[in-house]
Amino acid sequence: MAQLRTLADRQSPEREMIPRTLLWAMLALALFTLAIVTFSVVTNRPHVGVPPAAEVVRERQFILEGLSAQAVVVRDLDGTVLLDLPHGGFVTVIQSGMARARLVARVTGNPPMKVVEYSNGRIVAEDPVTGWSAELYAFGADNKAAFERLMAQK
Repeated sequence: MAQLRTLADRQSPEREMIPRTLLWAMLALALFTLAIVTFSVVTNRPHVGVPPAAEVVRERQFILEGLSAQAVVVRDLDGTVLLDLPHGGFVTVIQSGMARARLVARVTGNPPMKVVEYSNGRIVAEDPVTGWSAELYAFGADNKAAFERLMAQK
């Protein structure tokens, strides 16, 4: 019976991996965050950081085909190849994000996606099938310009 020791007897301060103070601080942070969100919902505060509503200036649909980790082919709805990019850069990033959303949603085939330009300068890549979207202006001027050139192409 003398060999049975309690858990407290076996642990020493040197073996403590996460300090107790840090655990309390993490709990306090989680509770504080929950309190802020609860306050926001109960008081019906308006959302901030949401892009302002604007009119659609133009909209175009494309089919993005990812060929590898870097290569992507952009096709028009009739199947015409608009761009064949061995190193697609940001276009590949958007295609990969959309492909991941479609994989999660179990979408079969490769339906078209659309790029929408708004009057306030926003450009958004949208997947009508899954509801996935990406605000392209948030990724910088060069990345936004890639899709602006794509939309201007005949």
